[in-house]
Amino acid sequence: MKPLVAAHGDNAMCVLASGDPMFFGIGTTLARHAAVHVIPHPSSASLACARLGWALDRTTVLSCVARPVERLHSAVHPGVRLLILSEGAQTPAAVAALLTDRGFGPSRMTVLSDLGAPAETVVEGTASTWSGAVGPLNVVAVECAAEPGARRLPRVPGLPDDVFEHDGQITKREVRALTVSALAPEPGQLLWDVGAGSGSVGIEWSRTDPACRAIAVEPRADRADRVERNALALGVPELRLVRGSAPAALDGLPEPDAVFVGGGVTAEGVLDACWSALKPGGRVVVNAVTVESEALVVRWRGVVGGTLTRVSVARAAPVGGFTGWRQAMPITQWVASKERV
Repeated sequence: MKPLVAAHGDNAMCVLASGDPMFFGIGTTLARHAAVHVIPHPSSASLACARLGWALDRTTVLSCVARPVERLHSAVHPGVRLLILSEGAQTPAAVAALLTDRGFGPSRMTVLSDLGAPAETVVEGTASTWSGAVGPLNVVAVECAAEPGARRLPRVPGLPDDVFEHDGQITKREVRALTVSALAPEPGQLLWDVGAGSGSVGIEWSRTDPACRAIAVEPRADRADRVERNALALGVPELRLVRGSAPAALDGLPEPDAVFVGGGVTAEGVLDACWSALKPGGRVVVNAVTVESEALVVRWRGVVGGTLTRVSVARAAPVGGFTGWRQAMPITQWVASKERV
């Protein structure tokens, strides 16, 4: 787009777009490269909600245009209304399959094709029985309804460990919830998840808000593959994966607003590189498990400050015919903020 704008220099250009160009449209792209004057028309979302009698401000709108349908995973919750901008005639079937696989087969689906045109059509059904033929220019409306026993995946950090594919290298549920809380994600911010393992922290960070971004850095190929699969399965396919070892793999990455070091913290230069790249006002969180990693974060706290917290979790487990407490390895969590200049 930038070369196209540059090629026309100071000449005025007119771009014709359907609907509201500033709603998942060409207008937002043009506005990044030039001053624009926008004359909007009702968007497909406005037209669809008008037909359905839905409140647009209470409807979650997502786009599957040039985006994986797996993005829906983080938005599917009982009672939620979704409006999905389709890539084509096959999108409704892909949405129906995803909902059914998630245990949301009873969800009501309405597909509105050619909105605002004389040939406008409406096809209704449920996700589990979907077989409707629709036009390529369509919007999918979903009223999410779960089957009994369907797996719930709330946006609040602390998803069960077993929703992640992992080999044991995962920040456990209770500690993960505390970790994401300490990282304090805000819309639009970027996290480095260094030594990502299963990618659980970066994924949970990204799920807190659609605008949150994360880069997972993982040297082992098998674990990196798991990070990608977990990101898709949990609705954040935009999570960026960097395959390589820190600190070398961090070179050239955009500056983070927050850094979590989950693995390899004792490797030479890792914390130095993370702290140096961190934006002023940014946060770093390290969960130390070994004596060596704990000694390292204690030294860093002495230099740049921050807080140290010891976290200990015990779970009830069978002991013969009785029940006892099984203690997990304690975690020393270091949290520090970089002073603004």
